[in-house]
Amino acid sequence: MINRKRLRRWHIWLGWIIGIPMLLWTVSGIVMVAKPIEEVRGSHLMAEPVPMRFAAAVVPPRLDGVPLKSLMLQPRAGGPRWVVALEDGTTRLADPATGALLPRLGAAGAVREVMARYTGKAKVQSVTRTDAAAPPLDLRRPIQAWRVRMSDGTHFYVDSGSGEVVARRTAWWRFYDLMWGLHIMDPGGREDTHNPWIISFALVSVVTVILALFLLPLTLRRNRKKAEARAAE
Repeated sequence: MINRKRLRRWHIWLGWIIGIPMLLWTVSGIVMVAKPIEEVRGSHLMAEPVPMRFAAAVVPPRLDGVPLKSLMLQPRAGGPRWVVALEDGTTRLADPATGALLPRLGAAGAVREVMARYTGKAKVQSVTRTDAAAPPLDLRRPIQAWRVRMSDGTHFYVDSGSGEVVARRTAWWRFYDLMWGLHIMDPGGREDTHNPWIISFALVSVVTVILALFLLPLTLRRNRKKAEARAAE
């Protein structure tokens, strides 16, 4: 015989266990759909690069036997530049007019790359170097970069080797990212969607729902019997 009281007790306790993650999933989901993803990403804050124009013939970069992974021409604040990707994973810029390799970007160069395409109204508040071995949480890319922080809380990350603006992080993006971490139960790394916490809570949720579906007809049958007993009195 099915012990309905025990099943109800299990259902209540499981409901309490999944109450907090269910609340986090719901609230974080609402936050993540509160604004268009383009606004969250700050797509409106950066204009498209200007078309590249060359005053003379393009000269290949002088690499002196350095192993090359890829080579392409891209627009930068100072004009077209060779972007040289090396086999060791690093990138460098080269001048297409002379072929000479250029030094890595400094703080001023990073600001120049951002402001050449920036369409907002905020001012540069600070510029700091990031560590490739321990990148900021809102970058999560193991590269040497400059973080250009604006007065409205937006962060731009510029690769010091290639001069590319690799990430733009609005204040809302960082809040969105926190909610994403809570949504997938990985607030630390915010990338692992297959972690034990979310799997465990999801399984408990499934069991709780199955119990509810199983208890519903039993409860309806019990209520119907009580109603028939009262009617017969």
